[in-house]
Amino acid sequence: MTGRSRLPLSLLLLRLSVFLVMLMWTVDKFVRPSHAASVFQSFYGLEGLGSAVMYAAGVAELLLILGFVAGLKKRFTYGAVLALHAVSTLSSFRQYLSPFEGASLLFFAAWPMLAACLALYWLRDQDTLCSLG
Repeated sequence: MTGRSRLPLSLLLLRLSVFLVMLMWTVDKFVRPSHAASVFQSFYGLEGLGSAVMYAAGVAELLLILGFVAGLKKRFTYGAVLALHAVSTLSSFRQYLSPFEGASLLFFAAWPMLAACLALYWLRDQDTLCSLG
């Protein structure tokens, strides 16, 4: 396999792995809406969000990530996934300041995923394998 043929496969694998993480966060909004609401409160300062809001956010996020994994409207879907993950990563700044307390060390996994989202956005025109866009 040449370098040229490896790029589309590499981008597809990045897209699928980012989708998998985003899918789990989306499913959490349906399965445990109270947990998702507590995340919004703890990390974004948004208090009092009920199940209906979490379900609506879950539906919107699901539509976005399905478009993302399908490679549709790449400038929008890849950009929105990048923006959502950037906000998520940056809003966790307290965990980065005390990495060895509780589960804070796990938050550092957000940085490679953020880099993957950025790479996908920048290379979206080369991300052609299994892409409908």
